[in-house]
Amino acid sequence: MPLGAARFGLLGGVVDLGKLELIETKNVSASSSAIFTSIQESTYNVHFMTLNNFQASIDSQFPALRFFESGVEESGNVYQYAIQFGRADGTNGVSQSTSSNILTAGVTTGNQANEQCNSYCYFYNLGDSSKYSFQTLHTTNTSNTTTYTYSFASGVLPQTSTVDQIKLFVLSGTFDCTVSLYGIAES
Repeated sequence: MPLGAARFGLLGGVVDLGKLELIETKNVSASSSAIFTSIQESTYNVHFMTLNNFQASIDSQFPALRFFESGVEESGNVYQYAIQFGRADGTNGVSQSTSSNILTAGVTTGNQANEQCNSYCYFYNLGDSSKYSFQTLHTTNTSNTTTYTYSFASGVLPQTSTVDQIKLFVLSGTFDCTVSLYGIAES
């Protein structure tokens, strides 16, 4: 039977393309970082991360990301990103860099009650040592003054390497959140 027929389950099994498969969930409390050390990069070409109820201990912080390449944290000014954002008051803008030492996993938020950030990220090619590693992001937040912010972003680690760990952290202080990492089946 042709391979195409097998993918549609005509050989008796059903392939569930695009299915989210949970790799790990971390409940972070008063920590400066959380590292996903086993991202199953040889199994998944696309990863999906959710960040729920992120709140920093210090005002004006945001969830940041770094990749580990073959077990070594990439902390140099090699990341590139572009962020488009908007606010409830109608203002909007763009932030971008071609020489950053981080990517973002969300927007800046405060440390008061009800000030939280929620976001999701897709990661592409992390385990493919012949391709660049990419990220896309969508995030929202609320502040204590009922200001709402949203943003869309894209980032890249523009070097060919195997990314085998993902670090979520804040530049100052600590944070609380629930963060989950998934692989997308047959991606």
